[in-house]
Amino acid sequence: MKTYSNIALLIAALLVTAACSKAPTAEAPARPSGDRDIPVIAEVLRFERERVRLEAVGTSRARLSAELYAPTSGEVVSVNFKPGQTVKLGDVLLQLDAEKEKLAVRLAELHLEDAERLYDRYERSAGGGAVLPTALDAARTAAETARVELEKARIALADRTIEAVFDGHVGISEVDPGDRVDTNTLITTLDDRSSLFVSFDVSEAFIGELSVGNDVQLKTRSDKDSDVAGVIVDIDSRIDPQRRTFVARARVDNDLDLLRPGMSFRVRIDVQGDLYAVVTETGVQWGADGAYVWTVADGSAIRVPVQIVQRREGRVLVDGNLADEAIIVVEGTQRMRDGIAVSHEIQRVATSGNSTLLLD
Repeated sequence: MKTYSNIALLIAALLVTAACSKAPTAEAPARPSGDRDIPVIAEVLRFERERVRLEAVGTSRARLSAELYAPTSGEVVSVNFKPGQTVKLGDVLLQLDAEKEKLAVRLAELHLEDAERLYDRYERSAGGGAVLPTALDAARTAAETARVELEKARIALADRTIEAVFDGHVGISEVDPGDRVDTNTLITTLDDRSSLFVSFDVSEAFIGELSVGNDVQLKTRSDKDSDVAGVIVDIDSRIDPQRRTFVARARVDNDLDLLRPGMSFRVRIDVQGDLYAVVTETGVQWGADGAYVWTVADGSAIRVPVQIVQRREGRVLVDGNLADEAIIVVEGTQRMRDGIAVSHEIQRVATSGNSTLLLD
């Protein structure tokens, strides 16, 4: 009986020892029996800037543009241009009758010659005391006055001719030889359309986002399939208090002369915003408290809440407590839970333009 009693005590001691050896410790909790690392596909987290597309409708004007009016009234003698014609700086576009003005110039020249002769004679005689100083001063004043009158006559004669003030294209004219025009009569328009300025309104929310030198893309109503490249050259210094917008102006090259002043343009601008984490769309999960992603750290899964900022063709910009080059689970998320052991394989992500490609 003693032998059996000793054997029973020995068996009990072995069972207690085995049970103690299997109990988890506080420092390193054991996984449940049969657990294995869950295989997942992951990617290395990168950061990109948010892109906001602004769209507006703008109206164009020529690089230089002028409406030509006659500086004085008179009868039209000749019209020296045709609508759409290219002209150069200084070309005579229209001539008014100028016979009286020519005579006025000749008369002023004669008055000036007479006044200068008298002043020269008085000046030569002044040294001998034959001419009083007051007479010499009066002769000098008369010569200067005649010189001014001649300049006025020449300006009046020049006003009878309307010239091109810069290189460009003239527009349609309603004036013909024999017509009588005045200072309110529009002779024609003149445009230098080698490049165009397109002005458009932008919401005040973007006053700090646009700057001179930003690229813009434009489309015309006549060619909706082709983009026209432009660059911002001016930004207004004021906000319209009624519309809550400001005016921006872009320059568009027109070397082929296909665009015209006054055209309407659909303007598109991609504005670069703040930096955000970019994740493959399959890596974003949803729960009762919103969106989240799974990250891998030290072989374990960690759930990180995020907010959706922007979606981009299979990619999502998110805002959350994420570090650059963190490991994000993009496939195999169905079995995830906090602290579970995972083994991951990294997929490569290549970005080309605005598209994102997943490479095996």
